[in-house]
Amino acid sequence: MIRYTLNCAVGHQFESWFPSSASFDAQQSRGLVTCPACGSAQVEKAVMAPSVARTDRAPAPAVEDAPPAAGVPAVAPAPAPVEAPVPVMSRPDSELRALLRELREQIVKTSDYVGDDFADLARKMHEGEIEHRSIYGEATVEEVKALREDDVEVLPLPVLPEDRN
Repeated sequence: MIRYTLNCAVGHQFESWFPSSASFDAQQSRGLVTCPACGSAQVEKAVMAPSVARTDRAPAPAVEDAPPAAGVPAVAPAPAPVEAPVPVMSRPDSELRALLRELREQIVKTSDYVGDDFADLARKMHEGEIEHRSIYGEATVEEVKALREDDVEVLPLPVLPEDRN
């Protein structure tokens, strides 16, 4: 897993985990990576330094263990500012995902799966060659473009990244 610090176009900064760099790129190109604060899909990786553990040197002494410099009183460093945590998925985003998942389940329950025959059957129904019925299946990008050019109503079935097999 890779943790990325991300920035949205509005300037919000947040973190998110991805299985790989390619996974981040794929999700970002599909508009699936969104800012939890504002919902913007214009998200980019922030400049980050890699976190690499070094084993070739001893750990630095804690501040309270280090002897104070001559003539300088020992002072504890100021605590680091605590930023409010940003949720990985905001409430509206999680509600939308639940609705999309529910929509998909309803379509699958009330439609016939036709596999790779989807484009052919959708066209035949549109042209009146066969009876209309609710179907879902697989189609290439080219097949979907051709169907839409011919005014055949087709919509992508919502599939969330975490629901993919």
